[in-house]
Amino acid sequence: MPELPEVETMCRGIAEIVGRRIRDVRRPRSQLHPIEISPRLAEIRRRTAGKMIVAVRRVGKRAVIELTGGDRLVFEPRMTGRLLLADPPDHRYVRLVFDLAGRPRRRLLFWNMRGLGVVRLLSPRQFARRLGPDRLGPDALKITPQLLRDRLGKSRRAIKVALLDQRAVAGIGNLYASEILHRCKLHPELPCHDLRPAQWRKLQAAIEDVLREAINLEGSTLADGTYRNARNGPGGFQSRHRVYQRAGDTCLQCGKATIVRMVQANRSTFFCPRCQRR
Repeated sequence: MPELPEVETMCRGIAEIVGRRIRDVRRPRSQLHPIEISPRLAEIRRRTAGKMIVAVRRVGKRAVIELTGGDRLVFEPRMTGRLLLADPPDHRYVRLVFDLAGRPRRRLLFWNMRGLGVVRLLSPRQFARRLGPDRLGPDALKITPQLLRDRLGKSRRAIKVALLDQRAVAGIGNLYASEILHRCKLHPELPCHDLRPAQWRKLQAAIEDVLREAINLEGSTLADGTYRNARNGPGGFQSRHRVYQRAGDTCLQCGKATIVRMVQANRSTFFCPRCQRR
């Protein structure tokens, strides 16, 4: 977390800053270990002061703010990061503040409780090198069944593990991979090269259905409450989770089997052994 739906929600939630100019960038005083910021704050301030925000968009699981002149601010939330226009839930974890010119006064906050988030200011060339097609796969909302098969079909990896590979498909994380595979009734340990054409089509349809539904509900706020939208409100897709963090509960789809948790590539996977038979 956050994954594609949460980052898409963040970007939509702060879209009103497009057209504003950045007046200043500052790091609040804190005794916490600082997050990774590149280049140094003084350089970010110099290159962004007076620049207009021309676009806000998502690239995989990153939020990108494009500025006049071509530079891009790239935010990697990594577990607990949020972009907020409202007051934060706890001021101690505000890592960066962007003061914006104009009326009414606005400021954009990057809030990160665990301190794993990353903020980078990239030139167009740096952006292409770090986040271009050689580094990130097609966006999960745009990938076709054939392209999905082309990128993963020869792999011997388990399909759940493969879906987390951002070089293959950008945007899917652990939570939504479990939900997607349950939706299309694929066992998470099924090797990619064993999927039939019809299963690739069902998988792509489930990817689009689950992610769009989650975006419409503004993402998933889990029990720890760390994810909130740009107005500091909770998401709603957690009420639609069929398997994620439901180990020991009855499957909502078949109403008979019990949801099972297992570990794949050091990540928890949740599935129904009846609906998702190997």
